[in-house]
Amino acid sequence: MSDTTPSGDVSVPLRPEDDHQLAIRLATEAGAILLQLRDELPRKGFHRWDIMDTGDVTAHRFLADALARARPDDIVLSEEGADDRRRLTSDRVWIVDPLDGTNEYGEPGRPDWAVHVALWEQGALTAGAVALPALGMTLGTDPPPVIPASNRARPRIVTSRYRPPYAAIRIAEALGCDAIRVGSAGAKAMMLVLGEGDIYVHDGGMYQWDSAAPAAVAAAAGLFVSRIDGSPIVYNEPDPWLPDFLICRPELADDVLEALWGRR
Repeated sequence: MSDTTPSGDVSVPLRPEDDHQLAIRLATEAGAILLQLRDELPRKGFHRWDIMDTGDVTAHRFLADALARARPDDIVLSEEGADDRRRLTSDRVWIVDPLDGTNEYGEPGRPDWAVHVALWEQGALTAGAVALPALGMTLGTDPPPVIPASNRARPRIVTSRYRPPYAAIRIAEALGCDAIRVGSAGAKAMMLVLGEGDIYVHDGGMYQWDSAAPAAVAAAAGLFVSRIDGSPIVYNEPDPWLPDFLICRPELADDVLEALWGRR
C-alpha cells in the first residue's frame, strides 16, 4: 500500500495517526461493534449474561489486535486480557477497558456504559478517549473538550446506581449536593466533562483501567483529577488495583478535600 495519496497531479504524504487520534478512533470503533452486538444478539436468542460476556471479549480482542497493528512496540493492559508484565519496564502502555459498565450494557436501552482507551507514557497519561456509544459520542484528549459554565446553586455529585461510596456521602452532606446516579465510571466522569455534573468520587475499589481514560480526558478538559487524598494518580503500577479516584470542577477541589479530610 502506498503511503501517499494523490492530489491532482501531486502525491501528498499521508499524515500518520497520532496517539490522540488513535485512541479516539479505536474507542469509537469498539463502541460501534458493541452497539451492533447489543442489537443483534438478543434477536438470536442470547441471554443477557451471554450478551455481556460476548461484548467484553469481542471488544477486548478488537482493541488488542488494533493496537498490536498500530503500535506493535507498545504494551496493552486490559481488563479482559492477561497481565503482560513487560509493561513494568515499558515506556508506553495502553490501558484499556473494552466495556466499562457491563451491567448497564446488558440492560436494554441503558446508555451509561463506555469504552476506555488511554496511553500511559513515561510516567504520565498522554492520550486517551472515552466513547459513549449509546449516546453517539467519543470524548478525547486532543482536541480537549470544553466544559460548559455552570450556574447551579447546589453542586451536583455523580454517584453509583446502587451503593454510594462513603466519600460521596461525606461530600454531599458537607457541600449540600444534589446526587445523580449513573452506571459506569466512564459515563460518570464524562457527565462532568459534558457539564452535567460537578463532582465524581469513588472510594469503594476499582482498577487502573476503570479510571485511566476518564482521568486523561477529564484532565485535558481542565477538571481537577486526583486520588481522594489529593495526590496524583499513578498508573502502570505492579498491582492493577487502584482503590480510589476523584474528579471535580477545579473551583470545588478545595471544598471537596476539606469535606473529606478537614483540610485544604
